[in-house]
Amino acid sequence: MTDVSGGTAVRTADGAPGGRRGRRAADVPTLVERAREGEARSVARLISLVEDASPALREVAASLAPHTGHAQVLGLTGSPGVGKSTTTAALVRALRKDGKRVGVLAVDPSSPFSGGALLGDRVRMQDHAGDPGVYIRSMASRGHLGGLAWSTPQALRVLDAAGCDVVLIETVGVGQSELEIASLADTTLVLVAPGMGDGIQAAKAGILEVADVFVVNKADRDGADQTVRDLRYMLSLGGRHSEAGHWRPPICKTVASRDIDNGMDDVLAKIEEHRAWLESSGEGHRRRSERAAREIEAIALASLRGRMGDVHGSAALGSLADRVVAGESDPYRAADELLDQL
Repeated sequence: MTDVSGGTAVRTADGAPGGRRGRRAADVPTLVERAREGEARSVARLISLVEDASPALREVAASLAPHTGHAQVLGLTGSPGVGKSTTTAALVRALRKDGKRVGVLAVDPSSPFSGGALLGDRVRMQDHAGDPGVYIRSMASRGHLGGLAWSTPQALRVLDAAGCDVVLIETVGVGQSELEIASLADTTLVLVAPGMGDGIQAAKAGILEVADVFVVNKADRDGADQTVRDLRYMLSLGGRHSEAGHWRPPICKTVASRDIDNGMDDVLAKIEEHRAWLESSGEGHRRRSERAAREIEAIALASLRGRMGDVHGSAALGSLADRVVAGESDPYRAADELLDQL
């Protein structure tokens, strides 16, 4: 796995730098300062603090806040096997040609035994191992639904503050649950491939509603043109994309496995068109505000669950439960009383 200094970070099974256990408490201001200077080790430590829900997490968030909000966030989603990792690597190569600093958060399925990322080696991205302008981090989903790891929004803030111009988030590829990326990315790329039934699957999964750009990868295969026609037909059926003034997702054909003539220039052009539309329409600000609201809500709910854990099995909860069983109260009233006690 590559980092912004061009080195290779040694990781444990959960994606954290090796030797994390037993290390002295983090000096958060120093870590943030060094991360902003592009030091990969500090970036890695900050992300590890995020993933581990460290007690220093609130200090990390406060220190990062003044330096965030600059990176363009691109989400890549699609069914397994469509070439998300290969496409991500090709996009990184194209962005680096434009002189952009790039961060990649690659969310992988978790091992049921170690909890770590199953594809943490990111073999297809090793072309960027020596590039000082690229940071790649594999993150285990750890059972979190929606195609992302629970810590992805905070890890995104770390890369944003570290000076990445563009952050690519590649999701697990879990099909109909993989819609969460749309709430996190400025531009969502939905990848499909010919011969995989992705046209129909896209309609079933609701992916048509989250796509800002469709990418038909492996376009050198038979059926690519038919896949494009299927997508155009389904877009013509209506939905939010048909509303006046709304962005209509373009469809790009790519062969990401090629080094040249792979279609990435067209994809980047459509991404820039979408970025311009986001700014001119005000949709970009709305999306980022909604993203922040979701993040605040998630943190508040996590805090509430923590407090609920303190009362689980308590006398107060037991008393409320007995009253519900006896018909003296109902679950909603009991829940309200429990919240009042919190």
